[in-house]
Amino acid sequence: MTKIFLITGGAGFLGINLARHLLAKGERVISYDLAPFDYPDCQDRVTDLRGDIRNPEQMTAALRGVDVVVHTAAALPLYKPEDIYTTDIDGTRNVLQSAKANNVERVIHISSTAVYGIPDHHPLVESDKMVGVGPYGEAKVKAEEMMNEFRAQGMCVPVLRPKSFIGPERLGVFAMLYEWAYEGKNFPVLGSGNNPYQYLAVEDLCDAIYACATLPCETVNDTFNVGAKEFGTPKTDFQAVLDYAGHGKKIVPIPEGPAILALKVLSAAGLSPLYPWIYETVGKESFVSIEKAQKTFGFAPRYSNKDALIRNYQWYVTNLDKFKNASGVSHRVPWKQGALRLAKVFF
Repeated sequence: MTKIFLITGGAGFLGINLARHLLAKGERVISYDLAPFDYPDCQDRVTDLRGDIRNPEQMTAALRGVDVVVHTAAALPLYKPEDIYTTDIDGTRNVLQSAKANNVERVIHISSTAVYGIPDHHPLVESDKMVGVGPYGEAKVKAEEMMNEFRAQGMCVPVLRPKSFIGPERLGVFAMLYEWAYEGKNFPVLGSGNNPYQYLAVEDLCDAIYACATLPCETVNDTFNVGAKEFGTPKTDFQAVLDYAGHGKKIVPIPEGPAILALKVLSAAGLSPLYPWIYETVGKESFVSIEKAQKTFGFAPRYSNKDALIRNYQWYVTNLDKFKNASGVSHRVPWKQGALRLAKVFF
């Protein structure tokens, strides 16, 4: 039977990919976002509601008649701390309260592996301690604590903790890799680049979301890590993009300590697109166990890190004219490279 899905943050990178996924399954889709749902390929099949998850009245009205909420809306780490806290904590509370008031069947919360902070072991499992780093990490931890509270009140609230996910429409920090590859530049990585590092294809995340939306609540009313099954290192996986670009360029390891110090100085001056959690973890091992999701709801990732990165690069090249002069702080546009743009001349 067709269900009505409301996606908070529906106009974003995950929102559009999930909307396409749900429409292909025959479901009805509502995008709830401050931004317009302006994707021509399915614009006429998605109900476009404008609103702020921080507004309780708007949120409650939007959820009338909705079966499933997929809560993807969040203020990302490059936002101001006050915007992160009000959106990712207060806004999440409004989503849960409004869903409960409207007897919504279930709320699927898209969390983040940022809740693990900077780990001291791998692979990470769902029972590991949550340690938020910075406003974004702290807010994601608080949001998950709220999910547990409402679950204890009888709501069905599956929580997914995805690794950084990539695919069509994804730009953000990954646009830097794709731009340098496209322009025929070598690409720097912090440290040796030999640290195992896991990503996730957005299509595989959409599969996990749909499983949490359609399987029995008693099966999925829990917290799950999701990530690629096959992954390598920054050196091997980013090199795959450079190889695909065809300019014969290479990944260039740079000393981690001096680079992090320089990035901290640039961040303090507002001249770097990278926030601390990125540059303090990219040179470290970073991968989660997906065994719980595999055993519980049959999670079976189809794409490796290399597959996902190359597919995203292909989309980048095809759509370059649409965003080549754009920049911002969301995943839909390239992040400003600041002083790092000048570094290209050395690579």
